Amino acid sequence: MPACLYLASKSPRRLEILRNLGYAVAPLPQGGSSPFAFAGDEERAPGESSTDYVLRTARTKALQAFGEIRSRNLPRRPVVAADTTVVLGEDILGKPRDKAEELQFLRRLSCQTHIVRTAVFAGTDEANLRGLVSESRVTFGRITPEDMLAYASGSEPYDKAGGYAVQGLAAVFIEKIEGSYSGIMGLPVYETAALLREFGCGPFQD
Repeated sequence: MPACLYLASKSPRRLEILRNLGYAVAPLPQGGSSPFAFAGDEERAPGESSTDYVLRTARTKALQAFGEIRSRNLPRRPVVAADTTVVLGEDILGKPRDKAEELQFLRRLSCQTHIVRTAVFAGTDEANLRGLVSESRVTFGRITPEDMLAYASGSEPYDKAGGYAVQGLAAVFIEKIEGSYSGIMGLPVYETAALLREFGCGPFQD
């Protein structure tokens, strides 16, 4: 199958989700540094809601990808860009900077329900770029201090929003999920497929 889209993300989980669905993803050269990790990442603008934040960051990644495609004169294909936030109350829990912050996150998430929002955008240029937001509710049971320490001592939490991976060891903490499992992983399948169909790109389309 010929490549039908670019993925504006450095996340191996998003790439895996698309490939498992049969999407053919073209490589998007990134030069010396990724254009998808930008200055506004993990930084919330004053007065910005958590929903507006995730929409802005995902859209910015798509716009940066368009610039990269034009600068390298790459073939025109749809770009998929996404960003995920873990929200407790109205606080955004980003990627933990160190073990101490990861332990703080786990203490806050224990016995609580939080929101995971993933915004996904697709388009071939700024004019037809469209986005959707997937929202899921995740309830953690009680996490013992021993389990917190063991989890924080591994490598899994440190490149994940909220400091945990739903598809990894943190699954043992999760009592209930309401919403999109793939959205919690980082790329909501239903919303992504709906956007890509508009560009004739999908696992059931030639």
